[in-house]
Amino acid sequence: MTDPKIIECDLLVIGTGMAGSAAALFAANRGVSVVQVGIISEIIFASGLLDLMGVHPIQKQRIWDNPWAAIDTVSKDIPGHPYAKLNEKDIRNAFAETLSFFTSAGIRYSSYKNRNVRVLTPVGTIKPTYCVPHTMWAGVKALEDQQPCLIVDIHGLKGFNARQITVMVKQYWPGIHSASIAFPDTGHLSEVYPEQMARALELASNREKLAKVIRPFVKDYHVVGVPAILGLYHTQDILNDLQEKIGVPIFEIPTMPPSVTGLRIKEAFEKYLPKIGVRLFTQKRVLDVDTIDSGKRFVSKVGDDKIHFKVLAQGIILASGRFIGKGLHADRKQIHETIFDLPVYQTGDRSRWHLKDFLDSRGHPINRAGLETDHLFRPFDRSGHPAFQRLFAIGSILAHQDWIRMKCGSGLAIATAYKAVNAFIDMIDAQ
Repeated sequence: MTDPKIIECDLLVIGTGMAGSAAALFAANRGVSVVQVGIISEIIFASGLLDLMGVHPIQKQRIWDNPWAAIDTVSKDIPGHPYAKLNEKDIRNAFAETLSFFTSAGIRYSSYKNRNVRVLTPVGTIKPTYCVPHTMWAGVKALEDQQPCLIVDIHGLKGFNARQITVMVKQYWPGIHSASIAFPDTGHLSEVYPEQMARALELASNREKLAKVIRPFVKDYHVVGVPAILGLYHTQDILNDLQEKIGVPIFEIPTMPPSVTGLRIKEAFEKYLPKIGVRLFTQKRVLDVDTIDSGKRFVSKVGDDKIHFKVLAQGIILASGRFIGKGLHADRKQIHETIFDLPVYQTGDRSRWHLKDFLDSRGHPINRAGLETDHLFRPFDRSGHPAFQRLFAIGSILAHQDWIRMKCGSGLAIATAYKAVNAFIDMIDAQ
């Protein structure tokens, strides 16, 4: 039996979610040779919103207008939070570089410089976030200005009910109303799916049909909200075309996952990262890692059930995510990190991971479990020192944060990736 082939690179990125993809982007932009490996990408579950910091303290449900002030406060209140290891300049630069990439990939984003915005969710709540796809910006402005608004749902699309949304937000937005339509040529179907409708709207003929269905409901409304189905690859063109045909601005509302907005991001990374030199291997996982040269280089075995190839790298960025991404695994007694067997910060035994009330405002302790690191995001071993000189951990696998409740997931992923990549480069340059 022949030995698996060896691929050499400067940096191996483990994970294909937002953190791993941002790390691959930053490294490639700086001339670092990158191999990226991952299995299940959590991006397809993303809303497309780029949260920075929205809620703190969690138990008081304090919503912040200024995310930068929120980050300062979190860093003081929770010294172990990943944001406490970052500065504002790096976070801003990380966001700017990521948004520039998305723009080049055809995904425009909009935001204010120093404040969060409010967006509608598919369950009828209003969520604070920092950056939104440009296809959602008209909804942000309509909510701010209290414009008369029509929310449209689609027969057979589960998890998106325009009447429910309007009933929930009527107290904050009196001029909001609902309508229900059938997506063109789907009247015979009992269920329709966002991705199918998004692909259909890539054709001008289907956009004309959809506009013809929506137009009679517009009347005196100044803006129309629809589920996030406005195409996968030419979203801005589709938005502009429908607005012209309907006669008023349109905005998207995120749907339940897996979502078109998440799929757009996933496909942008998968299409454009290889064009800047990233060797991307999806649906592959790192099975085992050894070190050579006194721990200065890593040999990683990559495959599925068997080894397909090995990666020889000077450094590794661990962006394997939490339980969905299989970066963490819980047994009956404790939580484990799955690749290096790094120690995981966790609250006592399994009986203490969850609070009795599922919706407890304090958040479940398991959400804050993860890897503890130094200021360069190098994870600790059991002695409290960096496990390896050039092993970094980023994103949701990090301890002392509850990114879902704090509304900081994308910001944490992007900013920690930026810091880790630059730390790796500094180490290589210092050799």
